[in-house]
Amino acid sequence: MIGWLPQWRGGVFGTSLRYCSEGCIDLNQATIYWSISPRCFAASQSAYAKTDFDRRWRDRWFGGCSGGGAGGWEVRLFERAPEFSEVGAGVQIGPNVVRRLQAWGLHRALQAVAAFPEKLQVRSAVSGRELAALPLGASVIERYGAAYATIHRADLHGLLLHALRDLPAVHLNLDQRVDHHQQGDGVVTVRLADGTVVEGDALVGADGLRSGTRARLLGEVATRTSGHLAYRAVIRQIDLPLHMRTRHVTAWLGPGLHVVQYPLRRDELMNVVAIRHGESPADLDQWDHSANAADLESALSQTCAPLQELIRAVPQVSGGWRLWPLSDRAPVRGPQEMAQGLVALLGDAAHPMRPYLAQGAGMAIEDAAELQRALSMHDLEVDLRLRRYALNRWQRNARVQERSRRNGSIFHATGLVRLGRDVSLRLLGERLLDVPWLYRGDGAGASHL
Repeated sequence: MIGWLPQWRGGVFGTSLRYCSEGCIDLNQATIYWSISPRCFAASQSAYAKTDFDRRWRDRWFGGCSGGGAGGWEVRLFERAPEFSEVGAGVQIGPNVVRRLQAWGLHRALQAVAAFPEKLQVRSAVSGRELAALPLGASVIERYGAAYATIHRADLHGLLLHALRDLPAVHLNLDQRVDHHQQGDGVVTVRLADGTVVEGDALVGADGLRSGTRARLLGEVATRTSGHLAYRAVIRQIDLPLHMRTRHVTAWLGPGLHVVQYPLRRDELMNVVAIRHGESPADLDQWDHSANAADLESALSQTCAPLQELIRAVPQVSGGWRLWPLSDRAPVRGPQEMAQGLVALLGDAAHPMRPYLAQGAGMAIEDAAELQRALSMHDLEVDLRLRRYALNRWQRNARVQERSRRNGSIFHATGLVRLGRDVSLRLLGERLLDVPWLYRGDGAGASHL
């Protein structure tokens, strides 16, 4: 969502594959970023390796996108899943992220699958009254040079994957889990689950919230449980009555809960996310998801009629709700938490965040743009390139993490704080919803490559 209250190389040079009887494969199964012309890459829970001229790269996990520039890296990805499949729900991508996709030559692909909401509106979940609104559409393009878009996560993955399929310097390896990595003597070595050992010049881990790469780099630290439960669903708008369909981003704010709805896939679909306070089930794999509808309807029983109507409609016209307990980590404390030596972290592996600023995917894409730029600095040793990447990203990521956490408290406010929030929204409106520091923010180096 938008704001709140005051306060991813083409070109392979001298690389080779080497198989040895001990089961070692050089540069056979890992991926990273490339340059020359704009490119983009995305995969979830993946590992990467690269080659730079006659040097060898190694493993990464990546959950975002990476783009082209000038250089000579061979890109190899290790993906633990057996196939790229349609998963997830909706994603909001602000103009800071759309600019990155445009710089990678993906604007037409984005236009073909995304929705471009006309406005953001905030409504009271209790009364239904509109508290504030911010024009999006042409207004955002005029202010920030790019649109505000909403997209199904599978469509975002799909357009990035399509951009990579025919690139000879990009190697996508599925059903390949990385179990271990170590670095030394100018190389990174990874071991796959099948015992294969791979060597390379660098490793970028993008293996998500519970990143194995992160644990090996920084040590095991438990994630933070937020105490918030997210119920997510995607429904076809044609299955809804006309008055329930939308072309807006709408946030309904209530005591201890909020609901966000917005269009996807050129307005054909609607994404609905309801978040409330609650304890996570002990075993989600055994959780009866069919019970989610009743639980959620009970939690929203004191909200306004239009919101309850929407919530009741979801299980009637879709596969129902899916439940995700929300977790995160403390904000990044320094560049050493994003890169050390020849290993770097990206996306949720580095800076998982709560969804209350709608920037989790966005920050991963910005990471990829900055990593692209840093890896193009061929006058620097690889470890210094990764250090530059981390120095340019950690503070912005930490700020977004902290602001996202704070927004959750504001969204779910109760009592006098809720009343004060609502009054502020009615009086200041657009000024509170727009986020210039975020939408004009960095990661812009990709636009100049």
